[in-house]
Amino acid sequence: MLLRDGFVMTAAGPTLEHADVWIRDGKIRDVGVDLPLPSGVPVIELRGRWVTPGLIDPHTHIGVYSLPLVKAHADGNETSGAFQPAVHAEEAFWPQDPVIERALAGGVTTIHVLPGSANLVGGQGATLRLKPGLSARSMRFPDAPATMKMACGENPKRVYGKKGGPSTRMGEVALLRKELEAARVYEPDKDEKGKKAADHGKAALAAVLDGKILIQNHCYRADEMLLRLDLFREFDVKPRAFHHAVEAYKIRDTLAAEDVGAVVWADWWGVKMELLDAVPASAALLDSAGARVALHSDSPVDVQILNQQAAVALAAGLRAGIQVDRDRAIRWVTANPAWVLGIEKQVGTLEPDKEADLVVWSEDPFSVYAQADLVFIAGEPVYDRAHPRAHPLSDFELGIRKAP
Repeated sequence: MLLRDGFVMTAAGPTLEHADVWIRDGKIRDVGVDLPLPSGVPVIELRGRWVTPGLIDPHTHIGVYSLPLVKAHADGNETSGAFQPAVHAEEAFWPQDPVIERALAGGVTTIHVLPGSANLVGGQGATLRLKPGLSARSMRFPDAPATMKMACGENPKRVYGKKGGPSTRMGEVALLRKELEAARVYEPDKDEKGKKAADHGKAALAAVLDGKILIQNHCYRADEMLLRLDLFREFDVKPRAFHHAVEAYKIRDTLAAEDVGAVVWADWWGVKMELLDAVPASAALLDSAGARVALHSDSPVDVQILNQQAAVALAAGLRAGIQVDRDRAIRWVTANPAWVLGIEKQVGTLEPDKEADLVVWSEDPFSVYAQADLVFIAGEPVYDRAHPRAHPLSDFELGIRKAP
C-alpha cells in the first residue's frame, strides 16, 4: 500500500512534508515526496496526518503484573533467591492482559517485558510485538536478542536484607562479582552416560559474559552506575543500558563514550531516595551529550501515552535552554529503544528495507490531542480507530467491559 501526503517523522532525519510511505511485503519500500504510484497498489490518503515509526517501550511489566493489579497477577519477581538468571518473563506473560489493547491504541508496536527488580539478577526479558496471540511465544519479536535483568541499590537489599541475602550495597557488589566469577569458569557437568547436564542459571550468566545476552540493568544513582561499569569491566562486558537511571544525566559524557544506553522517565521523581535527584531535563541533557537515551513507561498507564511522554521531556529540555529538536525527540521512543533491545536493524526508523511498523496519527504526535488512527505491524493493520469493533478485546474483559 501507499500512505500518501502526510508529515512523515522518519526518526532517521528531518520530518518530511507532503510525503509518502510505500509498503510492500511487510517492509518499507520507499519514503519520500511524490513517490510514483505503482499500478494496482491501494492508497491511504493521509490528508496532512502524521506518520511515525511504531513506538517501542523498552521497559514494561505488561503481562507479568497484569491488570487488574491483584496478588494473583503478581508474577514479575521470583523472590525465592537473589539470583534468578534461569527464569524467563516470557514464561509468566499473560497474553490477555487488557493493557496490551490500550498500548496498541497508543501507537506502541513493540514492548520489552522484564522481570521485576527485587533480585540482583531477576531473569530474562522478552521482546514482544503487540500482535494479539495466544501465547508469549507467538508474539516474540523475530530474532530479538535475549536480555538479562539485573538490579542494584534499594530494591534487592530491601527484599533480601532479612532473608540472608545482601543487606548493603557493598554486599550486592560482592555477591554479584562472586556469581559472575562462577559463571566465567562454568562448564556443564556430564552424567554417567557422558551427556552434558547444564545448570541453566549458570549457563545463562555465562552467555551474558560471552555477549550473547544483553544486560539491562535497573540502577538509579550515578555512583552505582559507575561502579557497575567498573565491575562489568572486570569481566570484559558492559550493560546494554541502565534503566530508570534518574542520575544518568550526571555521567552523560561517560555513558556516551561507553556507548551504554540510558532508559529514563520523562518526569517521575521522589518515589524513594534513589529518585530524589531526578530532573525534568534528563532526556535532553543525555541526548545533547550524545548518549543513547530512551523513554520507558514501567507503568500500565504511561505505556498508553509514550508520545506525550516524549513531548513532556522535549519541552523540559527546551525550557532548560538545551537545543534539542523534535526529530531527535521522536528517537527517544522509536530508534533508541530499538537499539537498547538490539532490534535497530529491523525497526525504529522509517527507512527502506525496515519492517513496516508504523503509526498514522490524527495530528502532530507531540500534541496532547493526537490519537493513533492506524497502527501497522510488519505492514499488517492491527489497529484502526475508525472501526473500533475490529479491536481485539481481551477475553478477560468479555462480559465485563462493553464493546464499542
